[in-house]
Amino acid sequence: MLTDDETRFLAFWDKNKELHSTFSSKLLRGLPMACMFGLPILLLIACVYLFLPEWYTKISKTSPETFLIVTIAVFIAIFFYAFTRMHFKWEMNEQLYKEIKYKEKKMEQMQPLHSINIPNNK
Repeated sequence: MLTDDETRFLAFWDKNKELHSTFSSKLLRGLPMACMFGLPILLLIACVYLFLPEWYTKISKTSPETFLIVTIAVFIAIFFYAFTRMHFKWEMNEQLYKEIKYKEKKMEQMQPLHSINIPNNK
């Protein structure tokens, strides 16, 4: 017997499986969490660039273009994390869906065996 949660998950995943499998859907649904990790880094870079522009370049002896390169790298990391996280979540949901379907199929196969009445020989 499937629980209510399993039944609701089967209905949800049957309905939304294809919608959640596209690249754009994975990227857009993963961006909020990825931005939580990436935006503080971008904010720090912007603060250093705006308020202390010469400090970093004098200390590290790098060019000011380094800020642009680091910013681009952080954006790439944000997009990579967004897609990878949601793809992993999609794979986990797909695996759970297959396990519940297998359990449902197994329960259906066991049902006829339990309904057979074997007479008692006395």
